[in-house]
Amino acid sequence: MKRYLLDTNICVHFMCQKFGVDEHIEKVGWEHCCISEVTVAELLFGAERSNNVERNLQLVTDFCQDIKVIPLSSALCCYARSKAALYSQETPIEDLDLFIGCTAVANQMIMVTENKKHLERIPNIEIENWVHRG
Repeated sequence: MKRYLLDTNICVHFMCQKFGVDEHIEKVGWEHCCISEVTVAELLFGAERSNNVERNLQLVTDFCQDIKVIPLSSALCCYARSKAALYSQETPIEDLDLFIGCTAVANQMIMVTENKKHLERIPNIEIENWVHRG
């Protein structure tokens, strides 16, 4: 069965019930969806910077308790190899995005993101975009 790693933007859309992301998660099965530890950190940062910190921290906490979180350590070798390759091509990717993408590659998961153009430069990544705008 396919497994999916949800990027931070996909998680935000899910929690805000936007763009049909919740329907897609339901279709593939919640049990097949995961997030990176980096995504947890990014979601917590977003909550801390929001207008309603307490409510949003609780929303993130609840979300993270309901989904499998993949440890960053699983992506370290892929990250180092990919970062070196991208630097040699003079096309680096921001470190947190690279860690998230490499978590998908290292764990043989499909990366679900709205940021396809940016992440598709990671070697061996498979990407889907579940966002339906308009």
